[in-house]
Amino acid sequence: MSTVESRPLVGAGVSRVDGPRKVTGTAPYPMDFGIPGQAYGTVVQSTVAAGRILRMHTGAAEGAPGVLAVITHENVPSVGTGPMTVLGPSSPPPLRNDRILHHGQHIAFVVAETPEQAAAAARLVRVDYEVEEPLLDLQDPRAQQVVDPWEMDTARGDSDAALESAEVVLRNTYRTADNTNNPLGLFATVAVWEGNTLTVHDTSQWPSMVRTTLAMVFGIPESSVRVLVPYVGGGFGAGLRAWPHVILTALAARMLNRPVKLVLTRPQMFTSVGHRPHGVQWLSVGATRDGELVALDHRSLSSLSIEDTDFEPFSSGTAFAYRCPNVITRDRQARINIAVPTSMRAPAEAQGNFALESALDELAYAIGMDPVDLRVRNHTDVDPRNGLPWTGKAILECYEVGARRFGWYDRNPEPRSMRDGNWLVGYGMASAMFPYFAQPCSAQATLNSDGSALVRSAATDIGTGTYTVMAQLAAEEVGLPLDQVRFDLGDSDMPNSMMAGGSGLTGALGNAVHDACRRLVRSFAELASGDGRSPLRGVSPDDVECAGGRVHVAGRPDLGESYVDILARHGMSELTAYGHSTPPVPTEIGMSPAGAYGAKFVEVRVDADLGLIRVARVVSAIDGGRILNAKTARSQIIGGTVGGIGMALYEDTVTDPHTGRIANGTFGDYLVAVNADVPDLDVVFVGEPDRGTPTGTKGIGEVGLVGIAAAISNAVHHATGKRLRDLPITLDALL
Repeated sequence: MSTVESRPLVGAGVSRVDGPRKVTGTAPYPMDFGIPGQAYGTVVQSTVAAGRILRMHTGAAEGAPGVLAVITHENVPSVGTGPMTVLGPSSPPPLRNDRILHHGQHIAFVVAETPEQAAAAARLVRVDYEVEEPLLDLQDPRAQQVVDPWEMDTARGDSDAALESAEVVLRNTYRTADNTNNPLGLFATVAVWEGNTLTVHDTSQWPSMVRTTLAMVFGIPESSVRVLVPYVGGGFGAGLRAWPHVILTALAARMLNRPVKLVLTRPQMFTSVGHRPHGVQWLSVGATRDGELVALDHRSLSSLSIEDTDFEPFSSGTAFAYRCPNVITRDRQARINIAVPTSMRAPAEAQGNFALESALDELAYAIGMDPVDLRVRNHTDVDPRNGLPWTGKAILECYEVGARRFGWYDRNPEPRSMRDGNWLVGYGMASAMFPYFAQPCSAQATLNSDGSALVRSAATDIGTGTYTVMAQLAAEEVGLPLDQVRFDLGDSDMPNSMMAGGSGLTGALGNAVHDACRRLVRSFAELASGDGRSPLRGVSPDDVECAGGRVHVAGRPDLGESYVDILARHGMSELTAYGHSTPPVPTEIGMSPAGAYGAKFVEVRVDADLGLIRVARVVSAIDGGRILNAKTARSQIIGGTVGGIGMALYEDTVTDPHTGRIANGTFGDYLVAVNADVPDLDVVFVGEPDRGTPTGTKGIGEVGLVGIAAAISNAVHHATGKRLRDLPITLDALL
């Protein structure tokens, strides 16, 4: 059984099917939901970074107008701990003791009749602390270090010996700042209990995980928990946990026996839902004078909270980025008194790529070799970790197409050699890669008696276009027009889905949708094959195709019948099939699953007197496998590029070195790239469908950001002759 070979839907730049709801303001985001009779919660936060609570003065808050409850560690009911997930253990339960681990920690939860009353009462809570000196310096010798936290450290060959004998050796240190995710939509939770059944509207990128967590925390079956997330106002990784405020909201709703709603404020977002950890990286590169890499030694130290985990192996990508016989990667994390770090778009690769691709640019200048040619020289078609060929890797085409579109070889390669009036002009480039990641995923496909199809999965669409591309894929697989197919998501009662993160959802969910739709069409073919009244009687399901709402003999569109007729003749109102996907196993497919690749080319202008930096052009050549929707895919690369510009030039979550307080925790103080900072961005897709999965896709949500910071930094060096190894790059560093 197969669909017809023409593919008019998948790949087309179809506008988002959810676009009309978003632009008319009718898309319901978590903070838009309200339940009749609901109360409102707000968190009280610690004003010190380390120590203990000696006493909490809550009387004034409890007596304030409209206040229903003030929950602290002294009166909070006992709850359980959440599960181990693929991203690590759940956060510890909130309000579990009197310890203070970071400034802004949730230490109380106030519930009142209105949000204004809750906020006013929260300000009345007074706390006596036993204050301790916080650990805030990443390299403080007192900070506990976690060595190889994810068992991803690697070593092949003998890097020490190779560096000793290499013709050219560079050793440098690179630093990246703490960035905060800051999605436009404030995180919100609405919780309502009906007996022992809990329904939660939450800002999440992973409804199935939130359901599991709440079930374990409150000791109820997963079937008694429903998590609803039809729309998310951005996440960038912040929505990959069931954060303490979610549990507090549900806890308060159970204690009061009425719905409770919480919406975090913007300053609370800076300490409540994670951030990209800052870190330092030491990178040694050994090479021959003609540009062949002989050794890479990449080590990192990144920030971690006192009592939590974060998946952030900065150096891991270096192990398989290039052909090099001697490679060592080592990652450590230092526990300090900061809010919990978490995934932020392109976790680990964003930071690790900056160091590696900056170091390669330095090597290119040291040996007088073009930076693109250096990377081509060290390209590998096989995974250096296992020797297997990649399922798809078109980075050489990325270099070629990107360089041509950008005009890379037209430049004068000498630093500080290009000028436009008072602007120093610089060109820089970097490779980009984001590793393959996927988890098991399920989907349900139903064809109704009116000829329409409904496909469902408990996934989320965080702005990537999941609603649209899954509807396109399903329409293709069942042979229906797009307007007759609906894809539903954002409900944990639907078939289990992996998170919208790690650039893995489109591939994993797409393969599950593919499987469900193929099974559905096969079920129709089997019904018809065994029906003496059908023109498909006796036809093997392996010998049919589907198109135009019909199943027909392959190559014989005239010999078949419609889904509607098959259902009607069997007295059925609908037919449903379930599909599943699991990540491919390299040893079984004989290939190593490849993530997305890219080449980034950037032109910057630097004011010769003031050191102001302006990004003038960006060309991103991307190998994203089979592109399901050219419009939404391009949008993903553009969004990632903007994030990369912010990482390179603006974003820095500043923590006061004495108090641990975040000093710029508002949009008035935390700088992000805005329209004036973003030029026209050129995006081009190259390569072929990936060979590792049925749909041939790769995740591209993160590869758009990877490489931008390094390319900008390399361009600034070309423009000014100054090599800057710390992010963000600020004008004072250029003066």
